[in-house]
Amino acid sequence: MPLVSNGSPAAPADPPPTPFHDLGAFVALPRCAGLVLSPDGTRLVTGVATPDADGTRYRSALWEVDPAGVRPARRLTRGDPGEGDAAFTPGGDLLFLSARPVPGVDDDPPASLWRLPARGGEAEPIGIRPGGLGGPVVARDAGTVVCASATLPGAVTAADDDARRTARTAAKVTAILHDGVPVRFWDHDLGPARPRLLAAPPAGDAELTWADLTPTPGGALDRAAYDVTPDGTTVVTTWRVDEPHGASRQALVALDVTAPGERLVLLDDPGHTVDGPVAVSPDGRWVACLRTRRTSATEPPDFRCVVVPVAGGEHRDVAPGWDRWVTDLAWTPDSAALVVTADDSGRAPLFRVDLAGGAPVRLTDDHGAYSDPVVGPDGTVYALRAAVDTPPAPVRFDPAGPTPLPPPAPAPALPGSLTEVTTTAADGTALRAWLVLPGGATATAPAPLLLWIHGGPVNSWNSWHWRWNPWVAAAHGYAVLLPDPALSTGYGRAFVARGWGRWGAEPYTDLLALTDAAERLPEIDAARTAAMGGSFGGYMANWVAGHTDRFRAIVTHASLWALDQFVPTTDLPAYWVRELTPQVQAGHSPHRHADEIRTPMLVIHGDRDHRVPIGEALRLWSDLVTRCSDRVPHKFLYFPDENHWVLRPSHAQLWYATVLAFLDHHLDGADWVVPDLLR
Repeated sequence: MPLVSNGSPAAPADPPPTPFHDLGAFVALPRCAGLVLSPDGTRLVTGVATPDADGTRYRSALWEVDPAGVRPARRLTRGDPGEGDAAFTPGGDLLFLSARPVPGVDDDPPASLWRLPARGGEAEPIGIRPGGLGGPVVARDAGTVVCASATLPGAVTAADDDARRTARTAAKVTAILHDGVPVRFWDHDLGPARPRLLAAPPAGDAELTWADLTPTPGGALDRAAYDVTPDGTTVVTTWRVDEPHGASRQALVALDVTAPGERLVLLDDPGHTVDGPVAVSPDGRWVACLRTRRTSATEPPDFRCVVVPVAGGEHRDVAPGWDRWVTDLAWTPDSAALVVTADDSGRAPLFRVDLAGGAPVRLTDDHGAYSDPVVGPDGTVYALRAAVDTPPAPVRFDPAGPTPLPPPAPAPALPGSLTEVTTTAADGTALRAWLVLPGGATATAPAPLLLWIHGGPVNSWNSWHWRWNPWVAAAHGYAVLLPDPALSTGYGRAFVARGWGRWGAEPYTDLLALTDAAERLPEIDAARTAAMGGSFGGYMANWVAGHTDRFRAIVTHASLWALDQFVPTTDLPAYWVRELTPQVQAGHSPHRHADEIRTPMLVIHGDRDHRVPIGEALRLWSDLVTRCSDRVPHKFLYFPDENHWVLRPSHAQLWYATVLAFLDHHLDGADWVVPDLLR
């Protein structure tokens, strides 16, 4: 039975006006992600995630979308474990990953590679490895398949890897011996198995035969981005280069499929790192990627989209002087241009960047946030379009603009409206934010306001959000302010630099300035406000708590509390130490202002969060409780098996239910009611 916001079982009633009024209906909404196009341009495939039968996880299925926009979307896969990471072969077969049971493999198989024939019929497994397979890419012409696979460092063959895994399991050994950093990432330990890149020629209806291209990579391929040339002879991948004092950078290298173990360095220098996506041009001559200037205590990053000759040579910035940062890219079929996405003033438009030069040309003029661009053989562009008020859905770009394609699921009705708020910072910088207003908010019936602070911190509120969805709050009667303060993307590098190493300065004052502007609107009840944030947004919620009592309640999720503790214990300390120097820690750590906190706080954290370790929440909670002489007004919602994000559908319901109950109690004077499943 679904939970209502106070945690009580929902009584039989008329259907809610929107899915956002019912938390069970909200978490059950289909979630579209990813987009791939067949080589002939006739088939589009996307993934759609929905909760499994017991609500313990989301499972993705593959759906086909008609590029012509005539036929309705149709579901292609129905495996119980789910399917994802789709790719097409030159002949139109659809490859995907799934942990479906495979004949002759144990009852708990890793993800294997499956093929759904273009001619029709049932899917069949074609690629199996003891450590599973990931990230399949296919050579456009030759059909060579490249995958990553976690392999024990001493293993030479797949059989050897399997024997070593069996021996560890029989001895009940889980220990890992490290000789460097990092030792964990996001929500999992690194090692002892580490990714290798494997390549296999097309094998018709037979199982693929893999060649190990990287027999001794160490951790060089952790989180690697890679692609393969159309002729299948070369794989281009990012490659981690370890440095002194636990630091590292990413280089770009080319691997010869015919000579495993050999690599040609294409792009590497100590002052920069290479980031994905990595995409080889259709003519096989160029590879596009992001080259990022490394940060320092005073300088933020600078992401530049570059192209590099696959055979080796000088790299070239494709949009020199463009003050926007590319986030995704795709080649045009003539290899003459890139279609890219970039954050821009609270949007994420599509742009065309010609390699011959000239300023990037904006292809979209709406408030959408586009992702996953793909380009057909005739030059037609497809992408997923989302916005703060629209979940991701496939679109085609015609001369008149984006045309929605029949989606796997219709967009849900919204319980309110979207508008913008603008103001000016004390230093004269223009500021803006999205504002979600609940239905019925008027000057005579103003809505309470929630200030939601984004994470990152180099990020933007410019798209749909499933984990922090403002429309759930709007359905409950709250207005939600989604501001982009200093450090936000889409406003130029100088806007990021305003807050670099100054987290408690301009980012904080920008947030208050935008809150002031929102509170001046007649639809907003300025006497009933709360502040909320996760990750860096949680850091800022903690900073707000120690510097003002203007808010009635504060929700802090996966938040940084003591910077001197966070930097050496996070999963990527070498990155953070460059910005969060001892001087920054001394001047901008929220824990130093614990004695000033007067506002009730709801602390939320997952124990599998390695980005912001659980110690931050435990220390924050201890500092809050020990400063209370009698009744504790604060709450601590703890998830032992969630990471930096709350991903389980049933846990997401509890997250929203607890947050809304906490806000109702402090902003509306409702009784504090603990959700039933937490009692």
